[in-house]
Amino acid sequence: MEILKVENLTKIYGKGTTKVIALDNVSFSVEKGEFVAIVGASGSGKSTLLHLIGGVDRPTSGKVFIDGKNIYDFDDDKLAIFRRRQIGLIYQFYNLIPILNVEENITLPLSLDNREINKETLNNLLNLLGLENRKNHLPNELSGGQQQRTSIGRALITNPALILADEPTGNLDSKASDEIVSLLKKSNKELKQTIIMITHNMEIAKFADRIIKIEDGKIISEVNRELT
Repeated sequence: MEILKVENLTKIYGKGTTKVIALDNVSFSVEKGEFVAIVGASGSGKSTLLHLIGGVDRPTSGKVFIDGKNIYDFDDDKLAIFRRRQIGLIYQFYNLIPILNVEENITLPLSLDNREINKETLNNLLNLLGLENRKNHLPNELSGGQQQRTSIGRALITNPALILADEPTGNLDSKASDEIVSLLKKSNKELKQTIIMITHNMEIAKFADRIIKIEDGKIISEVNRELT
């Protein structure tokens, strides 16, 4: 089942001599439950692509369908609600709220949406993340890996249509990086979560089912690792 469809997506910044084509007529699709890595050098357009898929920015032209809905048909308010409920975002620098503990940071999307917190679901997620003994700790009391696991929990708690991870290991050492990517893979397999991960690291990308390489705003190759 197709969960994401990107059609002729283009993003242009500036005009005339300052014109920059960050994304150039990109099209691809992702199946529900798939783990896709998008790789490319700095400035290749991969983060721009992720932000457009996540509704963080709007394209110059093109469409993004998530679960059959063109997200750019929504006005800004409806898009913000859709993003909060259906898209889990994981960033390189965690973006945790410093005055909230682990449990409160993870459940923040539900609190903002005035949704009830299912304690069993939360406890199962804390166990999956290895944070059951850290749930009352503040972010400054956690290691970098524990902070990133908390941000992953925040992305997973709403059971979104998509998890979008932007260089999730970029601020971590190699041991913590391996733990985070293994956790993403585990959530993909055990929770059937669809994940799109941006990275410049090919070793990290090899955890994915499919690798899409982007260069100068265009897709230049796709490799299905299940067939290699």
